[in-house]
Amino acid sequence: MRAAISSSGLALDRIRYRLRLRDVTISVPTLSNWQSGRRRPERPESLRALAELEDVLDLPPAALRSLLGPPRPRGRAAHPKGPGAMVETWGPAVERLLGGVDMASDGRLTRLSQHDQIEVDDNGRLAEVANRLVLRASHDGADRWILVWDAGHAERIPEVIAGQHCRLRRLNVDWDTGLMVGELLFDAPLARGETIIMEYRIVYPIQSTTKSDTFVRRFHRTTRDYVLQARFDPTALPARCVRLGGGTGCELVPDPSGSAHLVEFNVAGTVGIVWDM
Repeated sequence: MRAAISSSGLALDRIRYRLRLRDVTISVPTLSNWQSGRRRPERPESLRALAELEDVLDLPPAALRSLLGPPRPRGRAAHPKGPGAMVETWGPAVERLLGGVDMASDGRLTRLSQHDQIEVDDNGRLAEVANRLVLRASHDGADRWILVWDAGHAERIPEVIAGQHCRLRRLNVDWDTGLMVGELLFDAPLARGETIIMEYRIVYPIQSTTKSDTFVRRFHRTTRDYVLQARFDPTALPARCVRLGGGTGCELVPDPSGSAHLVEFNVAGTVGIVWDM
């Protein structure tokens, strides 16, 4: 939306005026919040305004609406807790892997931000994922992050390497499905309102035959902002790289160094990319 407004050369007050001519009343602050990602249109009248905005900005129909993704959960559904939320997101197979895992901290943490940096080798296969999370404790005593990872049909299960401010305490693996559940223990329990920046890496062994052309991140609770950066070998750039579930404008074009990224706000559900070599 920001790129489209910039390309149009219209100031926000002029856009508001043109929408008013179409019998759509919307404030400049609301438009500003939409383009910055602080808010997003969800109500029926807001979605109608967005459809008219596409026409004002001379965009194809649904060019902006297709980028919204699913509506944000509200009420209790916006903050599910415990194993039930993870089973709903990852499926029944994860339930038995949660056995023996201390889930108490799951309901005590808010994921403010997540940055995934994936490395793709010259054969187009996923080689490594570096994860960086910013978490805030909503209650005293949160002391671990519950990691759920789907290695899919990789020939060998990847290695989990804990980084700053955490260590791997437990890792349960379903060798048939490649599903993994681990406990990443913090350096010390958090007090209410305290934040932590933690990092870990998922490193895949060299794979000779397994095809991996997709990366998916699943969120079992709403996360304020998410950055997914893909780094491809500069000598083997993909022919095409697109956002999963995206519509118009979902294609990602790596720069000459092989890097492409997407940024999402107030994320719930599934976000990912797929590439073709």
